[in-house]
Amino acid sequence: QDIGFYAGDSVSVTGVAEPEQVTALRVTDGTLPLLGTLPVLGRTFTKQDDSPGAPETAMLTYGYWRRKFGGDASVVGRNILVDGKSRQIIGVLPQRFHFLDREDPALIMPFQFDRNKTHLGNFSYESLARLKPGATIDQVNADVARMLPVVMSSFPTPPGFSIKLFEDAHIGPNVRPLKRDVVGDVGSVLWVLMGSIGMVLLIACANVANLLLVRVEGRRQELAVRGALGASRGRIAADLLLESVILGLLGSAVGLGLAYAALRVLATMAPAGLPRVREIGIDGRVLLFTLLISLLASILFGSIPIFKYAGVRLSTGIREGGRALSQSKEQHRARSVLVVVQVALALVLLICSGLMIRTFRALTNVNPGFSAPASLQTFRISIPSTMVKENEQVVRTEEEILHRLAAIPGVGSVGIISNVPMTFGGWHDPIFVEHQTYAEGQLPPLRTFRFVSPEYLDTVGTPLVAGRKITWNDTYKKIPVAMVSENVARELWHDPAAALGKRIRVSTKDDWREIIGVVGDVYDEGVSKPATTIVYWPLLMDHFESDDTMSMREVAFAMRSSRTGSQSFLNEVRQAVWSLNPNLPLADVHALDFFYKRSMARTSFTLIMLGVAGSMALLLGVVGIYGVIAYSVSQRTREIGIRMALGAQHQTLTGMFVRHGLSLTAIGVACGLVVAIIVMRLMSSLLFKVSPVDPVAYGAASLGLVATAFLASYLPSRRASAVDPVEALRAE
Repeated sequence: QDIGFYAGDSVSVTGVAEPEQVTALRVTDGTLPLLGTLPVLGRTFTKQDDSPGAPETAMLTYGYWRRKFGGDASVVGRNILVDGKSRQIIGVLPQRFHFLDREDPALIMPFQFDRNKTHLGNFSYESLARLKPGATIDQVNADVARMLPVVMSSFPTPPGFSIKLFEDAHIGPNVRPLKRDVVGDVGSVLWVLMGSIGMVLLIACANVANLLLVRVEGRRQELAVRGALGASRGRIAADLLLESVILGLLGSAVGLGLAYAALRVLATMAPAGLPRVREIGIDGRVLLFTLLISLLASILFGSIPIFKYAGVRLSTGIREGGRALSQSKEQHRARSVLVVVQVALALVLLICSGLMIRTFRALTNVNPGFSAPASLQTFRISIPSTMVKENEQVVRTEEEILHRLAAIPGVGSVGIISNVPMTFGGWHDPIFVEHQTYAEGQLPPLRTFRFVSPEYLDTVGTPLVAGRKITWNDTYKKIPVAMVSENVARELWHDPAAALGKRIRVSTKDDWREIIGVVGDVYDEGVSKPATTIVYWPLLMDHFESDDTMSMREVAFAMRSSRTGSQSFLNEVRQAVWSLNPNLPLADVHALDFFYKRSMARTSFTLIMLGVAGSMALLLGVVGIYGVIAYSVSQRTREIGIRMALGAQHQTLTGMFVRHGLSLTAIGVACGLVVAIIVMRLMSSLLFKVSPVDPVAYGAASLGLVATAFLASYLPSRRASAVDPVEALRAE
């Protein structure tokens, strides 16, 4: 029905207050209409705006319009400088606009594709499409597969590449539902959290059902009398059920109040990439869901005592109105089963928490490829061609900034790299190895490219495994050299030292480049993923990717300093950059520790949520055991008095009730272990170097639960030894 292309970008905005590097989004003219997005001010892009050679235009997002321009409605029609070029603001997007689940951009700009300058290899964009009514994903994929050969013959190949290379790559269609991309692998986290909350709810319901059993049991005589006076079984059941529902609704009201208070904390703790996190809130749907769950739980668990006691006969109720010598087996069994269920579910949640703790420890034990990230200050700059035209002058400007930053008090060293580790961006291409043959249709695997200054490795603490580092002499003389990560060296030559002297290139038009060094592995995509295979290049090169001369215009600086993160330090950093060029904005100003922690945010978030659920489950389980033992002691007071009158010791009586509590716990632990072994395999995708049946997690959770259950049994059991036998028998 319609299709639109999009790609993320980063641009500098100057001429309005301080220079600023902001996130931007490039789209074709059909992208915003496809999403049903209409501007609140001005107009949207037309086909003319998206045509090559048309006047440069831009739209502002609502948040950026409020922050940068104070919500001034007259901003439409004004011009701003974007990467040194003047662009006319034609519209402002609505406040509710959020593009998929990405970071909100500041600017939206048209692509302005020029077909005459578009190559096959450079067409790396994402797209959205709205299917026609009745069309299926399979039909669309088949249609795209039919069109691919036409597309390949419609665009030229990049210099140095043949059309056969693209044909041998077996490029295929990959149309898929948008939901799959937005949710991604976060779905497993959400299902685990939903399951854990469901278990806490079941434990709480079992606890309440136990309390209702005790309460109704104490009213047996009352229920029998009501029945004798003409109350039907249905009337008594309805009254009991109404009480249960009222209690459930009151509990849900209290829970909603707590949820309002906890919601902001939850949103701030949520990891980057959690789908639609900005939309988390308590609305009508949440209230309706809460009401339905409360009613369902109240009816189901409130029915347990009804089935047992709503039909009590007069003779039975009056005869058992006082305290019996011992509880009936049926009454005892019902309460015990509910306690066992609580213990089993609590153990499952505690094991979940234990596995996530073990996973988090395993992640923190992985050397990410850099050291002490909390003392590494990073930021990005971009030098557009409108500001500095010559490639060599770009690099000299970057080096001069490096020297000015190094002169700031408290700075130990400074390095430059094209992309900060764990920021999930950069350049990816295959490399070809000299004297290595490739089978027909074989394309070497993609490698991550990083462009670095000589000081970078020492600054961040990435070790040099073999050879030497790139120097400024290599950079400015454009000597064809490169470095590779240790895993690349081992993959291609089986030993880091063997990689030295070998030559590689990216395309057949490029110069061969000698490998002069092997660098320690860096977990650029996060420590939970395999170490990234990286090739390191100088900042300035000739004949690279078919360009006569190329330089990195957008780079990141890494500074080692004990002052990292302080406001005074950041002010000095900005002044050092602006002393060279006041129109250079700083972007993504963070300590490297920010990106390191963000890469583990999903694990830490899951750990905290499961920890909260496990703690609640443990507390509820302990309350359940305590309640059963306390009630058992109160019901068996006469029996305790007789035992003491016959010479029973205090320790014996205490031990009798403790053993009862521990026996229920043991059964619950056994059941919980079986359930955990089955369930934990479902969360294996969240674990890292930890088995779903890890004995340490299972053992620690079981022992912790048993120890807590012992205390919960022991405290009420002490009341048994404090019973006065004379008073107990007289009271009975």
